[in-house]
Amino acid sequence: MSASKFNQPLGGNTMPRPGGLASMMRLPVAETAAGLDACFVGIPMDIGTSNRPGTRLGPRQIRDESRMIRPYNMATGAAPFDHLQVADIGDVPINLFDLKASVGIIADHYRKILGDGAIPLTLGGDHTLTWPILRAMREKHGPVALIHVDAHSDTNDEMFGEKAAHGCPFRRAWEEDCLINDKVFQIGLRGTGYGPDDFDWGRDRGWTCIQAEDCWHKSLTPLMQEIRDKIGDAPVYLSYDIDSLDPAYASGTGTVEVGGLTTMQGLEIIRGTAGLNLVGCDLVEVSPPYDPAGNTAVIAANYLYEMLCALPGVPQRR
Repeated sequence: MSASKFNQPLGGNTMPRPGGLASMMRLPVAETAAGLDACFVGIPMDIGTSNRPGTRLGPRQIRDESRMIRPYNMATGAAPFDHLQVADIGDVPINLFDLKASVGIIADHYRKILGDGAIPLTLGGDHTLTWPILRAMREKHGPVALIHVDAHSDTNDEMFGEKAAHGCPFRRAWEEDCLINDKVFQIGLRGTGYGPDDFDWGRDRGWTCIQAEDCWHKSLTPLMQEIRDKIGDAPVYLSYDIDSLDPAYASGTGTVEVGGLTTMQGLEIIRGTAGLNLVGCDLVEVSPPYDPAGNTAVIAANYLYEMLCALPGVPQRR
């Protein structure tokens, strides 16, 4: 690999893939986001989970399974490490015994990341974490557009009487005026519900809610073109729940639902965000105890790399 002013992942011919640091893509580790254009950051949390636990172990497993990813994207022609200074800045030191306190800790941590001028790419962790991140995003950018890929709408008012939970983050973000209502897109919603209007809460607020059945057996590239046209140059946040995928691809999560998206459709969605003003991304709900072969974490690691490739400042050569 030629010399570069930008950090580079540790190559497989320099150190065997099973060796080296267990950082994202075996990148250098930094203490803060100062001087970085983008950073990988983990939130090892599952205290907002309502079914199977284990997502607190997600960031570490995603990092481990990222060791095979190479720096050049053969599909899009993106070479992010030729254009952006990127490092792994470790994990947010949440309080594993206090979810409400952790929400505040996460928001404070992301205020510092955004204050340093870096775009955060987050390794989850349960989906509660997106709420405090969006809180910090609003303080930096104002309300943002949202592309939310998930089997669930995560717009519950409460769970077991609690306002902070992984089924509530987008309700809370809406209440705090974090979102541009006519630029919110939820993709992949499916499964059973408590009533016929379960997915309509967002629709009633001007959100575009696309159920999984409307995605079956088709490319999502045209959909992403429509979304790009509607979002325009607004700042946009991408939140990707791994349970959006069918469990045939990603069984290692806490709330699996049948009839989900394919891995190819997931790639189409993420690659379709290139050209947008992405200000942050997350990949959440990977639960290693239910992922014995590591496939779910492998997909998550590759999707996070694809998010990096789609960031502003990274040319798409195809």
